[in-house]
Amino acid sequence: MSVKEGDVAPEFAMPASGGRTVSNAALRGKPYVLYFYPKADTPGCTKEACAFQEALPQLGRIGIDVIGVSPDKMKPIEKFSEKYQLTFPLASDESHAVAEKYGTWVEKSMYGRKYMGMERSTFLVDKAGKIARAWRKVSVTGHAAEVLAAAQGLT
Repeated sequence: MSVKEGDVAPEFAMPASGGRTVSNAALRGKPYVLYFYPKADTPGCTKEACAFQEALPQLGRIGIDVIGVSPDKMKPIEKFSEKYQLTFPLASDESHAVAEKYGTWVEKSMYGRKYMGMERSTFLVDKAGKIARAWRKVSVTGHAAEVLAAAQGLT
């Protein structure tokens, strides 16, 4: 299954960094960014997380929360979050149940070997709980700025 713009955002509740729990129920009535990344503390994922951290004050001013989601266990997520002083929650979707609902748990291929993994994707959810924008196969450079621009168009 894969969600697209205009769809109601699938439900989720996951453990997150800093002893938090994130859920769409807690975000009802608020717009938010949910981004999926393959692995904590790898070069692309670090660059993406730091870019979202930099954009956080501007996103916060327009009332938008950011949540990062990876299939990692909580321990590497906590280390990653602390290492880069990320203040937004990073959630653990170890069973990839949430990624599957969003269509971001996909077959990948490396050196001819096929395997299942997280597709770098971002979803901007409006205050009605619908997908306002969906970015798939995200290229990290400039992505947070693009998300910020789209988020500013929501308010």
